[in-house]
Amino acid sequence: MSEILSFNHITFSYTPENAEARKAVQDVSFSVNQGEWIAIVGHNGSGKSTMAKLMCGLLFPEQGEVRIKRDVLTEENLWEIRSQIGMVFQNPDNQFVGATVQDDVAFSLENNGVPYEEMVIRVKEALEQVKMEGFINHEPHHLSGGQKQRVAIAGALAMYPQILILDEATSMLDPQGREEVLKTVQALREKIGLTVLSITHDLEEALLADRVIFMNDGKKYAEGTPAEIFALGDQLVDFGLDLPFATKMTKLLQAQGVQLVGQHMTEEELVNDLWTSNFNK
Repeated sequence: MSEILSFNHITFSYTPENAEARKAVQDVSFSVNQGEWIAIVGHNGSGKSTMAKLMCGLLFPEQGEVRIKRDVLTEENLWEIRSQIGMVFQNPDNQFVGATVQDDVAFSLENNGVPYEEMVIRVKEALEQVKMEGFINHEPHHLSGGQKQRVAIAGALAMYPQILILDEATSMLDPQGREEVLKTVQALREKIGLTVLSITHDLEEALLADRVIFMNDGKKYAEGTPAEIFALGDQLVDFGLDLPFATKMTKLLQAQGVQLVGQHMTEEELVNDLWTSNFNK
């Protein structure tokens, strides 16, 4: 797989003139291959959202390079590179600018000079991808939280991005809305090979990723598969993160003497292990 995004020794501070100021991001390096899903996790203030802004050129690093498809992100190529990146933020209400769903998805296309005939095709296509084509003439404020986020994703997809960044995009949703959005992103990734970067403090969401980058105090504390990161266990809790339900339940059962094999990241794994253990007895 080809590299599509990389951070090379990135450092950023919101007060660069103060040498003693805390760095929001400090000497962070990692790379992302095309088609991967990378989750960046950490408690509030760990540097996650700053990294998202650095990825799409809303901020520029003090030190180091951000590369998109091996091109260094600069003020000169900012708009060209940003056209390859779709971004969905935490609060969908802050992203709506159109009177209808159709108008909202078309907004970025119109700003980028996409011809009307092509705009119509792209809007329809994007809404179909997130299963919101039946709401094309609805007013956004009448939608549920999950539906709003799916429309926000459609607005990003209509630009034909190669990278989709979800910046705490599910944190304000109820469980059903959260499930809707994550299933939509999973399906799109499988269908069109979308590269996904999920900025989150929710370790349940991080389970969907190929790799997890764990941030703490502006630094990359650990990087690995979800299983490798969750194996840190109490260290994650100490840094203010909540372990997935299945992992916590496994620890509680083991503390009560229930024989289980290793740790479990999903409820299905835990149930299967409990079933197998009891069946063998």
